[in-house]
Amino acid sequence: MSRSFLQFPDAAPLFITSIPVQITDLNYGNHLGNDRMLALLHEARVRMLQTHGMSEMEAGGASLIMGESLVIYKGEAFYGDVLDISIWADDISAASFDLLYKVTTVRAGTEVVIAQAKTVMICFDYAARKTRRVTARLLELFGQGG
Repeated sequence: MSRSFLQFPDAAPLFITSIPVQITDLNYGNHLGNDRMLALLHEARVRMLQTHGMSEMEAGGASLIMGESLVIYKGEAFYGDVLDISIWADDISAASFDLLYKVTTVRAGTEVVIAQAKTVMICFDYAARKTRRVTARLLELFGQGG
């Protein structure tokens, strides 16, 4: 089985937030659990949307659901680490888009990459129970608006 890799855009990230690793984020290996990594990515995504007056239930006229996720671990995160999560948008299609995440921390003055991740977000209409087009508000956030 081949290993996955992610290619990040050259542009600056759309959003960066810092989230500390809490004691409840640790697993039996005494490091950040894989389930908690997805939760931290979710928190970062919600913060990004909130900064732009949106939420996962109201993103400019559509809700957002996750269709796919990929996390590539590059290192361990421990209690007390402050994780910087950077987010880019990529591969924007009619009804979906990718969010790319780079998760880093600083140790002894050096940036350490903890993980790279991708979530495929699908625009959804819960009332009609079907996908819908990526909204103008999201396209504007992604620098694709007119």
